[in-house]
Amino acid sequence: MVAIEDEEWEEKNIWEFTKLIEQHEQAWRLAKEELETINVGNEEIKQELKIGTLITPEEKEELTALLRDYVDIFSWSYEDMPGLDTDIVVHRIPLVEGCKPIKQKLRRTHPEILIRAKAEIEKQWNAGFFGSSQVSTMGVKHSGGTQKGK
Repeated sequence: MVAIEDEEWEEKNIWEFTKLIEQHEQAWRLAKEELETINVGNEEIKQELKIGTLITPEEKEELTALLRDYVDIFSWSYEDMPGLDTDIVVHRIPLVEGCKPIKQKLRRTHPEILIRAKAEIEKQWNAGFFGSSQVSTMGVKHSGGTQKGK
């Protein structure tokens, strides 16, 4: 650390130093903007999106009009996404045939959350999002670095 003599600390220097500190503190603050929910659908079918509140009323009107014009490009339900590329969105769990499953400890969840999760899973199942597939287990490594079950 460099010591600065008192005579070097003029009022201008103190002001500049204070400004630099304020700028540095502002740079590290989290930018959290309040969001507003808008309906781009109609009264019968609500299609809600969230937009920032730091825009002018004119910008808000323009943005809302633009989103309403392009409302058909959004997926509002699982049925709206029939052509998803399975090379991108498929989740595979590679299992080694013949291995015994390991029972994990019970994780308790609030009943209300379980009901909502079950409803969401049923929506995805009915839309054809779930299925089974055959996955090769060649080269499957676990956290220990060796293949289990052999």
